[in-house]
Amino acid sequence: MVNRNVRFVGGPLDGRIQDLRDSEAVAGRLLRHVHLHDGPKIETHYELHYTPETGWVYHLCGRRP
Repeated sequence: MVNRNVRFVGGPLDGRIQDLRDSEAVAGRLLRHVHLHDGPKIETHYELHYTPETGWVYHLCGRRP
């Protein structure tokens, strides 16, 4: 198994870099992040993208139904 880094762009995780496992490295994969601290629940969604120039990046998505 190879670990690689993924960067988050936009939303509350903007700028975060974390490991991305081989099994997670699928373009178009969706990630749901739920923030429950100090107030109302805030739910954000990210979509995974890959380009040779930037590598793996989760981009903030619009609202989901």
